[in-house]
Amino acid sequence: MGRRPLDTPMISKSAIVKQVIKHLGDELELLAGASRKMHADASDEQNKAEDQYDTRGLETAYLASSQARQATATEEALAAYQALTLAKFTATSPIAITALVELEARGERMWYFIGPKAGGIEVKDVFVITPESPIGQQIVSKKVGDRFKFHAQDYKIISVR
Repeated sequence: MGRRPLDTPMISKSAIVKQVIKHLGDELELLAGASRKMHADASDEQNKAEDQYDTRGLETAYLASSQARQATATEEALAAYQALTLAKFTATSPIAITALVELEARGERMWYFIGPKAGGIEVKDVFVITPESPIGQQIVSKKVGDRFKFHAQDYKIISVR
């Protein structure tokens, strides 16, 4: 998770944000197309119920509604990243949103970017997480040099940018 060799050059926070914005834009485009197709399928004459037990149209409508909700969440995440102001962190700064955090566990180093939404995206061996994610909850408010235990593994915060 988020591993990279120690000698690999660091990607900038602004490059991470640009990649997340691109990813979310692509995802939104895909969701919008799928939602339009599902909506069209739901109202298609062929999906009209043949009897009281035929639920094809209803199922398609539920799927379209779910995809529309996912598209709305993606739009909100995209807007949050587009409006994001990158903060500067020092070794004594508490970790917060927009921090790029280097962790070490068992001799391996991992990089995490704390974003406002859309955790789970990976950009150049940097994992985007949110403060609400399990590891995000462990990292937020800590400082360089702090240690914590996560999934029975000891972690140390090596750097914050």
